[in-house]
Amino acid sequence: MKESNENVKVLFICVHNSARSQIAEEYLKRLGEGKFEAESAGFEPEQINPLVLEVMKEDGFDLTKKKTQDAWDLFRAGEFFHFVITVCDREHEERCPIYPKPFAKLYWPFPEPENFTGTHEEKLEQMRNLRDAIKKRVEQFVEETSGFS
Repeated sequence: MKESNENVKVLFICVHNSARSQIAEEYLKRLGEGKFEAESAGFEPEQINPLVLEVMKEDGFDLTKKKTQDAWDLFRAGEFFHFVITVCDREHEERCPIYPKPFAKLYWPFPEPENFTGTHEEKLEQMRNLRDAIKKRVEQFVEETSGFS
């Protein structure tokens, strides 16, 4: 599996690498107590969603200088991950590249922020709910993988 002195490498993937995967990556870095190396990527990378910048800042993260990246670039570079976690819907999950094994592929379906509707404040509240749901799932993941070796 992995060497005991090696951190667990995790890749979070979604469509644009603009929201869900960015949130998950940042929380794993914070909550993983130095035991994880987290990255995020997308199939069609875009700029980070401005609502993500706002809600993550509320929890102490400054993502204003963070760049998105292409999942296929990581694949072509031969990047190795212990876990590849797709955080988008099933339609887009099917497009995930197949990374070199051994890795575990997990699926955490979260709603697409581009589909949020309403006023800015209503969209912001939906994004806060998404952020909190992702944070809770990352906390569970850290607990579940505490014995991974």
